[in-house]
Amino acid sequence: MQSQDVAQRQSPAPPAPNGPVIDVEQAEAALVEHYPRLVRLAYLVLPPGLGRKRRVLTAHSLVQRALPRGRAAASVIPAQSTGAGQDGEAGYAFVRLHVLRTALEAGLPLRRRAWPKRSQLPPLLPQVWGLKLFPRSGGADELALDQRLSALSAPARAAYVLRGLERLADTDAQAVLTAADVADPQAALDEAGAVAEQYALLDSPEFDPCSLQARPTDLMRRRQHTKAALAATAALAVCGALFALPGDGWGSDGAAAPPYAQNPAAQAALDPSRLVKVSPALWRSSARTDFSVWPARGDLTADRALLRRALAVWARPGETVRVSVTPGTPSGGPAGPPQLLYSGNVDNARVVLLYDGLRIARYAEPKDGTAGAALDFARADGAGAAEANAVVLDRTDGNVRYLTAPWVRKVSERDLMRPSSGAMELTLTDGVTSPLASPVVQTDSCTSWNILQIADDTGTRLMSDLGELVPARLTTGRPGATHDASGAESLRTWAPFACSLSAVRGQGVRSVNAWQYAAQPLPDASGTATWVCTRAETWRGGGERALAQFHTPGGTYGAVAAKAENVPACGARDPHVLAGVLWKSEAGTWYLLAAGSRDTASISTTGQVARTAEGNLLTARAEKGARAELRATLTDGRSITGLR
Repeated sequence: MQSQDVAQRQSPAPPAPNGPVIDVEQAEAALVEHYPRLVRLAYLVLPPGLGRKRRVLTAHSLVQRALPRGRAAASVIPAQSTGAGQDGEAGYAFVRLHVLRTALEAGLPLRRRAWPKRSQLPPLLPQVWGLKLFPRSGGADELALDQRLSALSAPARAAYVLRGLERLADTDAQAVLTAADVADPQAALDEAGAVAEQYALLDSPEFDPCSLQARPTDLMRRRQHTKAALAATAALAVCGALFALPGDGWGSDGAAAPPYAQNPAAQAALDPSRLVKVSPALWRSSARTDFSVWPARGDLTADRALLRRALAVWARPGETVRVSVTPGTPSGGPAGPPQLLYSGNVDNARVVLLYDGLRIARYAEPKDGTAGAALDFARADGAGAAEANAVVLDRTDGNVRYLTAPWVRKVSERDLMRPSSGAMELTLTDGVTSPLASPVVQTDSCTSWNILQIADDTGTRLMSDLGELVPARLTTGRPGATHDASGAESLRTWAPFACSLSAVRGQGVRSVNAWQYAAQPLPDASGTATWVCTRAETWRGGGERALAQFHTPGGTYGAVAAKAENVPACGARDPHVLAGVLWKSEAGTWYLLAAGSRDTASISTTGQVARTAEGNLLTARAEKGARAELRATLTDGRSITGLR
């Protein structure tokens, strides 16, 4: 494990305005390193009228064609104002300018007596046959922003993206637009200024053409187009197979129905009259405390037309439906009639919540039609009373509403970063909460982290919205003996590390535990620092993430000292952790500080810092930027390395 420097680092100076010459290798390096951001930029600037599939393919095509044919002079324009590392290189600025210019050209109308530009035509490459590809869907805020951006002109969209995604000042954005041949850059900036500055939403999966959903194309039309050409071949293949098969068998599928055939089970799953509706009193007598005992609520539970649309879209989402799926969650139709949890009007939408024993499915459509319908999936199998107590019902203007379990008595909103500020009670109407601010749309400066506090007959627990249908449960304590983070001490433990929850947004997280595994006196007698390991467990049982964090007295935030994914460390199967940081005292002296869990017998370091200490704490003088490998011996004789 390499110790990490937690001192403040200086951002590199911007490139000197000397118009460097860019060669193909330099441009290619910038393109490969920043490919996802360049494709996102192109996707946002391209005209929405192209459709989501063509926008995705065109965005990739424009970026892949952005390399110069030889050496080229780069304009003196900034890269990304808040970027670091390679972002300031002229190679990135050159490639970005080419991508922006061709994306703007793609929106120009075709003229009769002029050859179309290559960017105005469907891309030759990449191509995908038989599938429709489109980005994952976001929430209501992302949909509203997409609609507002689609109403702007192409230069205005480019101006908004340069401001929000590239973080350029207006003067720099104007220089980029001028270099991209925009006739009136100032007018484009003024037009973009009419759209609210929801720049954090530009990083949403809604606008990420590198993280895609796949659906089949129009199967009936495709079948009609290919039927004549394949008829003779299919007949020969079937006859040959019949001669080759023993007896009267039909191959490995046996008695299975042909693909896309109508069968009773599939029909039953799409029949709104067969939806499972649980009695409102069942949860009081049932031994189960999960979503299967939730009653059907909402003012539209008898709206058969709405329920039929929700079931049909679940089974066969159309091209215009925005679909989002948490990792590890299948998105196919239900195997049988699902359970209805909610059907009703919420803010400006009609919402249907369904549960099939494995997944929560949320269907939402505008009140004035079905255009812009959304379908969201989240895994929820194995949920108990601790997790099956709330589901996201709606997101609007940065706020979120929840549908709570029937056993929930009281709900409140609390800022996890301010443990002593108390909780603000929310209204609860037929299980639906009043809106509360969601931390999902969080800007770069994390100053608060609002969570949902739920009280029932068994106690109080905290749930955090992480951008999915089911909020994540927050706990504290040693792995294997965790408990809900509801007490004063647990709240103080979580406060400095609340913002680290943003690292696991959209990852299918079931619960996150914060475990203070060590306290270390600082060598300059300025107090005692704490070591906390936060571990996120997922619904799918994989992709767990562990962060070892270091917090000094009086600090607002903890510093991430080490992180790892898909490891047992800091969990119930391996309740041990080891991490270290470089720390500078107020006197300017640098130290290597390391800590392990309480059953650590000794810690040793090798590399630029060589030291061994008995117990679970190590303090050693070091130089700034020093690198060291950590190793510890546990009291049972087992050896572990630093978290990585």
